[in-house]
Amino acid sequence: MVLLETLILLLALLVCIIPHEVAHGFVAWKMGDPTAKAAGRLTLNPLPHLDPIGSLLLPATMLVLRLVTGFGLIFGWAKPVPVNPYLFRDPQRGMLWVSLAGPGTNFAMALVAAGLGRGLIALGLASGWLLYFLAYVVLLSLVLGLFNLVPVPPLDGSRVLAYFLPPQWRRSMAQLEPYGMFIVFGLLVLGGLRLVFQVAQNIWIQLAGIDWLRLAGFLR
Repeated sequence: MVLLETLILLLALLVCIIPHEVAHGFVAWKMGDPTAKAAGRLTLNPLPHLDPIGSLLLPATMLVLRLVTGFGLIFGWAKPVPVNPYLFRDPQRGMLWVSLAGPGTNFAMALVAAGLGRGLIALGLASGWLLYFLAYVVLLSLVLGLFNLVPVPPLDGSRVLAYFLPPQWRRSMAQLEPYGMFIVFGLLVLGGLRLVFQVAQNIWIQLAGIDWLRLAGFLR
């Protein structure tokens, strides 16, 4: 049972992280930067998007912990899409929209999955496993969207914030980029991102509803 639940969770994770990266590349392409398209990243095929750490090592580690303990959310990310902001007419504004595209896509996916799940419940067509999958798509989409809006390089939120900062502050933030993932991991370990997960969970419960979560087995 735990193995099947974990496999469904991994599938939901892929469904959430791939469109996030494709959205970045698609918006960049539409704004004049063909880098992601030339690199073959405007595809829903997961293989070009897999990141050794975020898509393999971290989810695998969390998978083992989940199988051993039966508890824990599996989390990860895809390989960042290459973007050349100097090909935009306005590099700063271009990066703003490219950065917002990923989280925006996740939030849209959460709404679509929530609407689909509620519709299937209303029609009496949803099985427990399908509701379980859709519920995780909603939750992971919210987590990824909110997590990526945290203003720490290289997360999308840092580039959104950079658009509104004066040039000298923008340069200082850019200097943090090589250490960004260490900062993010530190925040994760120390609980600094607990609010992100709590907000995502609260919105998830509101979107899915108690009846859905009970049918899917999240509530007993």
